Amino acid sequence: MTRTRAIGRIPVRDVRPAVEGGNRPAKAVVGEPFEVTATVFREGHDAVAAHVVLKDPEGRPGPWTPMRELVPGSDRWGAEVSADAVGRWSYRVEAWSDPVATWRRTAGIKIPAGIDPGLVLEEGAELYERAAAGVPKEAGRAVLLTAAQTLRDDLLPTADRFAAALTPEVDEVLARHPLRDLVTSSEPLPLLVERERALYGSWYEFFPRSEGTREQPHGTFRTAARRLPAIAAMGFDVVYLPPIHPIGTTFRKGKNNTLSPGPDDVGVPWAIGSPEGGHDAVHPDLGTLEDFVGFVRRARELGMEVALDFALQCSPDHPWVQKHPEWFHHRPDGTIAYAENPPKKYQDIYPIAFDADMDGLVAETVRVLRHWMDAGVRIFRVDNPHTKPVVFWERVIGEVNRTDPDVIFLAEAFTRPAMMHTLAQIGFQQSYTYFTWRNTKQELTEYLTELSGEAASYMRPNFFANTPDILHAYLQHGGRPAFEVRAVLAATLSPAWGIYSGYELCENTPLKEGSEEYLDSEKYQLRHRDWAAAEREGRTITRLLTRLNTIRREHPALHRLRNLRFHHTDNDALIAYSKRSGSDAVLVVANLDPHHAQEATVSLDMPHLGLDWHESVDVRDELTGETYRWGRNNYVRLEPGRAPAHVFHVQSPPAAHAIGGAGAS
Repeated sequence: MTRTRAIGRIPVRDVRPAVEGGNRPAKAVVGEPFEVTATVFREGHDAVAAHVVLKDPEGRPGPWTPMRELVPGSDRWGAEVSADAVGRWSYRVEAWSDPVATWRRTAGIKIPAGIDPGLVLEEGAELYERAAAGVPKEAGRAVLLTAAQTLRDDLLPTADRFAAALTPEVDEVLARHPLRDLVTSSEPLPLLVERERALYGSWYEFFPRSEGTREQPHGTFRTAARRLPAIAAMGFDVVYLPPIHPIGTTFRKGKNNTLSPGPDDVGVPWAIGSPEGGHDAVHPDLGTLEDFVGFVRRARELGMEVALDFALQCSPDHPWVQKHPEWFHHRPDGTIAYAENPPKKYQDIYPIAFDADMDGLVAETVRVLRHWMDAGVRIFRVDNPHTKPVVFWERVIGEVNRTDPDVIFLAEAFTRPAMMHTLAQIGFQQSYTYFTWRNTKQELTEYLTELSGEAASYMRPNFFANTPDILHAYLQHGGRPAFEVRAVLAATLSPAWGIYSGYELCENTPLKEGSEEYLDSEKYQLRHRDWAAAEREGRTITRLLTRLNTIRREHPALHRLRNLRFHHTDNDALIAYSKRSGSDAVLVVANLDPHHAQEATVSLDMPHLGLDWHESVDVRDELTGETYRWGRNNYVRLEPGRAPAHVFHVQSPPAAHAIGGAGAS
C-alpha cells in the first residue's frame, strides 16, 4: 500500500524539474544555470519565503539560493542554481514562515496610520533580537542588535526608529541569515551533473576511408589525420567517425545501394564484421589499432575529441553469428532475418535479438565500449538505439558511466517522441532531433520551445544540419543560401550542432527526386574531394562555418539551451530569437527563404535581453562587424547570397552613440 506523504506545515508543492516524478535525475552540466521552481504558500496573510538547497555528491549541502515569487500572487517561486562539479547531486526546496517580512509589511501600514506604533516597534525589536541570535558575531550580529536597540529608542521619532530596521546593511545580514519559522522541506530530487561537452560542442563527421591519395585511393587513419588541421581550423570540437571495423562481403552493397557490387566496392561501414574481426577490430585497409590511437592523439593535440560510431548490428560474416547464434532471430527455415526499415532494406545487416541472452549482450557491449575507451574514445554516437530495448541501454550506459562519468553517448534516434524522450531519461547524454525537418518559423518556434522548456531538464539536442542519410529537400532546392541559413540556425539555436563532410561544399544532389539519399552516397563508395581547389575557387562556405564556431566560443550565451527566447517578426519568412547568460546577450535574425530577399519589423522582448522597454542599444553583427542602434521595434532586410542572418552581440552596457543605420542590410 502506497503511503501518502504529509503535506508539511508550509506547503511545498510541484517542485520542478522532476523527471519521471523524481524517479530519474534531472540533468545539468558543470556551471550550467537551471531553474528550480515550486508552489509555496501558507494559510492566512503571513509572509513566506523559500530557497533551493543543493547537496553535492559527497552529501554536503551547498550555499542555498533564495527563491522569488515569479509572478506576484501566483504562489509560484523559482531560483536559478548551478553545480560546480561532475557527479550525482540532489536538490530540495525549503520554505518557511517569514516573521520579519510579515512584521515589515504590517508595520508599514500601522506606523504611518499611527496605530499602536510603540507596540509595533517593540514587536520588531524582539524579532530582530531573535534573528541576531542565529547570526555569527563576525557575520553582522551587531547590525541586527543595533537595529533592535534603535527600534526601542523612544527618544527618536517613530519614523526614524522604523527606518533603522530597513537599512541596506540590515537587509544584507537578513538575506544571508533569515529568521525562519515553521521550516518545511520538500523531498530531495536527484540531479546528474556532467561535463560541458555533454551539452555544448561543434561536431564534424567524415569518413577516413575517403581521405586517400591518388596512389592509394582507400584512406587510412594516417592519411585521414592530414584532414584534422583543417577541421580544427573551422572550430570544430568533435570529430565523429562512422564505424571503423571490418566490413562483411555477404550481400555487400555496391554504389548507390545496388545489390550487385563490383570487386572494388568497399561496402557499407555499418555492415560490421568479417573473418578479420568484429566490433573490437579495425578495418585492415584503415590501418591498425595503433594507427587509430595515433589519430585520436593527433585530434587531441588540435583541441578536438574523437567520437566513434557504435552500431550494434552485424554483417552475416561477423564472428558473433557463429559464436552466438542465440543473439539473432532465426526464421522457420533456419535463416537469419536481415534488417528492414520499410521501404529501406539492409540485406547486408543482421539485427540483434536481445531477449534470449540480455546479460551476455550487456557484458559484451560494455567490453567492446571499454576497448575503445582504452584507445582514447570518450564519446560514442549510437546508431539506431530505438531499435534495441530501452532497458539494455539503461544497463550499458549505467555500467560505463558508473566508473567513467565523462563518457558521452549520443542517441541517433529519429523516431517517435516517447522513445526519444525515454532514451534521454535513462542515460543518453545527447539526442538527435527533428531539426532537419523543421524549416518554417512556426515549426522551429514550436519545436525549440519544447526542447528548451521542461524537456531540457533531461534531453540535450544535437542539431546536425545534414547526415550521410539525410539530405533534406530544403537543401536540395535552396542551394548555397539554404546551407548558410541552416548552419546559422543549428549553430545558434542549439548548444551542440554538427555537419557531415561535404556540407561546406553545399553538396545537394539527391539520388532521385523525392529522396533524402545522396547521389553517389559515401555510405557505399569512396568520395574524394579536392578541398584545396574548392577553397581556391570559392566553392565553399568554410569561412561562415569558421566564423559561427568562433562566435559560439566567444559567447557563453550560446553554450546554453534553456535561455532561448523568441521575438516577434511581422513576416514569417524571418525568425528572431535570443540567448542571454549574465551580461552576454546574442540576438539572431534569420531569413528562412533561401530564394528571395525578405524584410520585416522585429519587435524585441527587451527584458529578455536584460534591457528596459524604453532603452535602445548598440548591436554588433558578429558575421559582418557592422553595428546598428536597436530599440524595441527595428526594420530588417536580409537578402540570400549576401547575408543569411544577423548574429548580433547586444552591447552592454548601452553605448553612448550609434554607428550605422537602422538595421537594414
